Amino acid sequence: NLLLGCELTASTKSYTFQVDEDDSDHILALSVVCLTDGAKDECNVVEVVGRNHENQEIAVPVANLKLSCQPLLSLDNFKLQPPVTFRLAAGSGPVHLAGWHRIMHREDASFEEDDDLSEEDEEELPPIMPAKK
Repeated sequence: NLLLGCELTASTKSYTFQVDEDDSDHILALSVVCLTDGAKDECNVVEVVGRNHENQEIAVPVANLKLSCQPLLSLDNFKLQPPVTFRLAAGSGPVHLAGWHRIMHREDASFEEDDDLSEEDEEELPPIMPAKK
């Protein structure tokens, strides 16, 4: 696993993550999107731009951040397949994106067994109780 980080600003509105063609499978997992020092109290919309099964470009908003109400969003390792572009569709940022890049060699059949994020290891959360009035 390799760490990934990039920053979107008014002058750098997009970042494209690409990989070299090789015999490996690549997964990009987005963990956190957050406003950083110098951000204004405005809506900052971050989109993920990719391609669908017909090779047409599609853009999907994944975060709408505002300093006064939601400066940070956890995306819980939202998995994407490169190439993928992150774009600041609204606002001036700066918005920081953090995650990880996993490279899996196709001959490595034990990948599924070694996964650190397996569901078996996750703790079961207690049920949500209604608020008392």
